[in-house]
Parts: sequence; structure tokens; C-alpha cells
Amino acid sequence: MTITDSKAFLASLFSAAVAAADPERVIAANLPLRPKGRTIVIGAGKGSAQMARAFERAWERAGNGPLEGVVVTRYGYGAECRDIEIIEAAHPVPDEAGLAAAKRLVDAVSGLTADDLVVALISGGGSALLPAPPDGMTLEDEIAVNRLLLASGAPISAMNIVRKHLSTIKGGRLAAAAHPAKVVSLIVSDIPGDNPAFVASGPTVPDATSREDALKVIERYRLQLPEAALRHLQSEAANAPRPDDPRFSGHETRVIASAAVSLEAAAVEARRQGVEAVILSDAVQGEAREVAHVHAAIAREVLMKDRPFRKPVVLLSGGETTVTVRGKGKGGRNTEFLLSFALDIDGTEGITALAADTDGIDGSEDNAGAFADGTTAARLIAAGKDGAALLDGNDAWTAFDAVGDLFVTGPTGTNVNDLRAVLVKGR
Repeated sequence: MTITDSKAFLASLFSAAVAAADPERVIAANLPLRPKGRTIVIGAGKGSAQMARAFERAWERAGNGPLEGVVVTRYGYGAECRDIEIIEAAHPVPDEAGLAAAKRLVDAVSGLTADDLVVALISGGGSALLPAPPDGMTLEDEIAVNRLLLASGAPISAMNIVRKHLSTIKGGRLAAAAHPAKVVSLIVSDIPGDNPAFVASGPTVPDATSREDALKVIERYRLQLPEAALRHLQSEAANAPRPDDPRFSGHETRVIASAAVSLEAAAVEARRQGVEAVILSDAVQGEAREVAHVHAAIAREVLMKDRPFRKPVVLLSGGETTVTVRGKGKGGRNTEFLLSFALDIDGTEGITALAADTDGIDGSEDNAGAFADGTTAARLIAAGKDGAALLDGNDAWTAFDAVGDLFVTGPTGTNVNDLRAVLVKGR
């Protein structure tokens, strides 16, 4: 089959990837058993409101009785629920609404019994949505820490090691507060490698990292944290509960959607349309512009020499790249990846790429990502823009806005990190 509209083809792969992580599908397949006592639903993340709505519907269909709860999501990402309260707060930089929401979640799980069930609906973005600074730190301190982490170029796993040791809710502490109730965590993973303890900094899933690990991250990335944050990390109070803490006995953790599953769905859709698909990795990390160099090199090799794969083929990858912020432009890691990619394939015919965040938002603006091909750099020049200068200023959004190649989906209701799809058709 010949692909006549490369952008439409790539967009269809994104849709297939998002559909594979649809909360309505994955929640229904992972309902816990009805408890003797109360059912309390809590959650945090960019996809957690849609998860809450799907949970309510599936729970009712199963005849499991009443439930109650509270979930926090990003502004504009809410969903209508009957019994679960949805709170909206700021992301990626926390605000007062998130601070109040974190307290509401702790209150919701306090005073429970061993007959009660807590269902935690966790997705990416939950860390910023649950600011809960320890004694001696303020919300402003936590905001400052978050801004520094986002600009540092550190991978999400490293960021979350720091975040969970500067919190009274992350690092398993929310689950510990629910003791002796059983906690079942249903997690939509946006973390390379799908470690559930790293999604949203693990409010209900402990891990073995320590405050010393957090201090090593700070040293490695030369982070100038607020004095109050450093003082806390140097105290024993910063240590989160360990996985072998008896308060976690009997808890369940299920990763119900991930980049790996969504990439497989995109590959199936590509093959259905007659194009072979190759998944390079579901856990790509590193600087977005550097990752772009590797993807561009592979695409050119396929185009010119039919190796390591024969064209036509679509190269798929997932995971989460990072951006070390040096400029003051607009955009996110996907548009930064694509601008670097576009400069590398300038003048090359037969390669088209899409990079987008599966939650529908890439960085600071309202686009999920963008498209790029061998004409992008030339079209930027025609529009009076210098692609290399925009990349240096972390202003990739401006570049793709200028050539009309932003990819806008709106909130998708899920979040399994980034999808990169590079179609190599040939001339």
C-alpha cells in the first residue's frame, strides 16, 4: 500500500497508541475485589480524572457497591464523575490548589480499617500536582526545586528521587497513611522502564532510594536548591519508608498501561496500512536534540542504503528525553527533538517524522508535538526564521508554529510518555 499523506499516516499511529492506553479499556480489566468495608478512590496525574471516570463506570457495572474519593489532575484535564471529586491544579509547576489537593488525599485515606480498600489511580504528572513540602520548607521552596529540576536536563527518574525525599506524600508515604487499609495502585506509566515507584514520584509505591541518592543527583546536576531543601535532605526525616515496611504488606501494584504496549499498538496499525514497523526502544532517554541525531542518522541510512531496515518502514520509539534549558523560548522535548531532526535531514526527500506526548501536551504550550520533514528547515528560512538559532534558544514551538506543523490533539485522557514515529518512504 502506498502512503499518500505521510502526516495523516503518522497521526493514525499516534491515535492507535493512545487508544491502547485508554482508561476505559485498561481499568475495566484491572478491577480489584470488592472489600468488606469502604472503597476509597484517590489519584493524581494528567490522566487520572479519566481513570476515575472509567473506574466509577466499571465498578458500577460490576455491582460492587458505593465508593468515594478525590483525584487531582492538571487544569483543563478534568472529567465528570458522580462519586469521585475531581480537583484541578497546576502542572508542571505546583500551585496552592495542588497543595490543598495533597492534603485532601491524605485526609481521604486517614482513619481507615483493615476492611477498607484504597484504590490509587496514578499517572504521569502526579508529582507536580501533589506538592506537600515537609516542615521547614514552603510551597515556594518546592516550586523553586521543581523549576530547577525541569531545567536541569536530568532524566525523570532522577528528578523523582529528589522530589520524593522533599515531600510528605510521595515515596510511598500516601500509602503508609492509609494503613491498615489495603492499597491497590493502578498505574499508567510514563517512565522509561516502567518502574511504578517512579511514576508521579510513587505516592503509593515505595522504593529503595535514599536521601543520599537525592543528594547525589543534586551534586551531579549542580542544582542550587533552596537552603531549606538542602537542610531537609541532610536530615533523617528526609528518608522515605522502605519497601519492606510492614505497612505495605498485602498492597498490590499494577502497571495497566505503558509505552511498550502503546508502541506495539502503533506498530500493528502501521502494518495494517501496509508499512513495516520497527520499535527501536520503549525507554529512550537523553538530551532531545542528541536523540534526534541518532534517529536522523538511522533514517538516512535506511533511505540511502536500505539498512538496517528496508524501506518503506516506520521507526518507532518511546520513553522520555530531556531538555537542558539554556534559552527562554517556547516548546517541549518533542518539538526540540523534531527541530534538531529537521536540521539534520534538511533537503532530504522521503522522510517524515512525528514526535508527540501521549497526554496531548508537549512542554509549555497546547500542542502535543509536531511534524518535520526534509523541507522544514527551508520553509523556516522562507518564513524568516533561523532554525539553528531557535534550537539554541529552546524555541522549537515558534519554529513549528511558523511553518504550520504543530500537532494539536487536546488532552487525551492518558499518559504513557512520548511517541516518536519516523516514516521512511524513499523518493
